[in-house]
Amino acid sequence: MSPLAALKAPALRTAAPGPRRFAPVAMPSLEWTPEVEAATAHLYDRVKTVIPPVEWPFFAPYVKAINELKKVRNAVILAHNYQTPEIYNCVADVVGDSFQLAREATKTDAEVIIQGGVHFMAETSKILNPDKTVLIPDARAGCSLATSITAADVRELRRRHPGVPVAVYVNTTAEVKAEADICLTSGNAVAVVESLGVPEVMVLPDQYLAAWIATQTKVKIITWNGACEVHERFTAEELRAYREADPDVTILAHPECPPEVIAEADFTGSTAKLADYVKFRSPKKVVLITECSMADNIMTSAPNTEFVKPCNLCPHMKRITLPKILESLVHMREEIVVDPVIAERARMSVERMVNLKI
Repeated sequence: MSPLAALKAPALRTAAPGPRRFAPVAMPSLEWTPEVEAATAHLYDRVKTVIPPVEWPFFAPYVKAINELKKVRNAVILAHNYQTPEIYNCVADVVGDSFQLAREATKTDAEVIIQGGVHFMAETSKILNPDKTVLIPDARAGCSLATSITAADVRELRRRHPGVPVAVYVNTTAEVKAEADICLTSGNAVAVVESLGVPEVMVLPDQYLAAWIATQTKVKIITWNGACEVHERFTAEELRAYREADPDVTILAHPECPPEVIAEADFTGSTAKLADYVKFRSPKKVVLITECSMADNIMTSAPNTEFVKPCNLCPHMKRITLPKILESLVHMREEIVVDPVIAERARMSVERMVNLKI
């Protein structure tokens, strides 16, 4: 039996029912009042080091309204590590990297999932929860990696490399996941590749993540030319400048960065592993070579670490805001719909990843 055949294939499920009808709700008041201040004081305490007091009266009414409306809608908010602090710390129910969110999406009992992240993440939540309503507050929140490869591209690569299994990054569309054998994330990439038990694997579409994986394993890696528009902007010269300014600084990089950037870093890992590094090793001064909001979110629980913040923002992640999350809950939009045939095939590759004992 081949390694891929040995993977436990998930049982096929019926297609999701049509859109549900939800009772209309009125837009709540968004005034800054003593009641709002009192109700959100404990939440502001979490973010007071990264959100100035002058800004909180704008955020607080949205925070209170969203947290109350989640109960009405039986909704849960999944927020990626790149979401802004007021979302990540004050309204999210589950936070983490793309793998953590994919895994936790399968565990929720909520009827509605609000994806605090980009479109492929919402699609993944829908793929894993066909019977739930999945909403994304702004359907324009895309991803340069997800748009860098198509299902037709994967089929052509299979033609060129017959018999070589395809592992695709979760940062891909449902159509691309449907063409894959298994998914992976930056947090589990090496383990997924090695779990296949073959000498050669296609890792798509991030060329830099694939290059990093190749340095961590003896498996030959075939890749594509995709890249994250945030991480590819970092340069080795930039990191050397941080080091020259303070030789004791700790530099932590995401594996979506170019190889010459990773070579200058002290540690490379997924956003979850970068957060754990800071949490458990408590470096005195750190530079996170990843999306800017990551540092803000880690800062709230790492008071003894000084953060130098190179501010490369993801324009897609920043489309998700508190006002848009509230509108999404009030009006139940934008709903994610995935073709049932595509969803069933994509679900197999995602669940193979989620179900691996790694």
